[in-house]
Amino acid sequence: QMLRGSVIIFTGLLSVAFLGSKLLLRHWIGMILVIIGLVVVGVGDVVFTSGAQGYSPTLILAGDLLIVLAQIITAIQMTVEEKIIKKYEVQPLQGVGWEGIFGFSVLTVLLVPMFFIPWHLPASEDFWQETTRFEDSIDAFHQIGNSWRIALASFGLIISIAFFNFSGLTVTKTMDATTRMVLDSVRTIFIWAFSLAIGWQTFEPLQPVGYIILFVGTCIYYNLIIMPTYRWLAKKLCYYRDSGHEKTPLLINEPVSDRDM
Repeated sequence: QMLRGSVIIFTGLLSVAFLGSKLLLRHWIGMILVIIGLVVVGVGDVVFTSGAQGYSPTLILAGDLLIVLAQIITAIQMTVEEKIIKKYEVQPLQGVGWEGIFGFSVLTVLLVPMFFIPWHLPASEDFWQETTRFEDSIDAFHQIGNSWRIALASFGLIISIAFFNFSGLTVTKTMDATTRMVLDSVRTIFIWAFSLAIGWQTFEPLQPVGYIILFVGTCIYYNLIIMPTYRWLAKKLCYYRDSGHEKTPLLINEPVSDRDM
């Protein structure tokens, strides 16, 4: 989750470089705070998780590099989507449909050679794998047909991803890709709250701190609550003074009378 937050910075940099987007100082401050919030949440998971995972440093480093690479690819995708959807006036629903068609076509072709590629995860209590294929689609269909829970979860995943992509493209079209990524990071708050409510996750003290930082960063990015309140207080405290029952600006061009000379 910590490394996943880097997609916000990558998207912001690519938007500025290739789309000519202009990000203000509050945008960068907000993005940095969002990443800090995600880091705090991730550190809480590491610090308060009991027991060693037993993974070698090489595997951990390889996993981290793959995550960062995935975020760069995601940032490129977001930037290209914004360029296409705004340049050619593509409607979000149409964009989701074309993405689904291309994704389905490409994966259908790739799943054929993947079925014949030999693959087996190393023996470990953390893994459970019976198949020796890189991707066994036939076994997947058997599992879906023999378990209504898997079938229901698969159908729910399809509907969820469809609405998620439609909402994302709508935000990209009306705003920009960087805003979409900032909003995407906020959903971890709802995932955390839902996991706590149903008992899938235990409460960790650093998590609320991280989510508060994430919320503050989001508010600064969108110029909500915090900055307007700060400007209102600054206006009241620095630019105005009491004058009877009226509020008079401190800096005002008043004519100088002979008595003041």
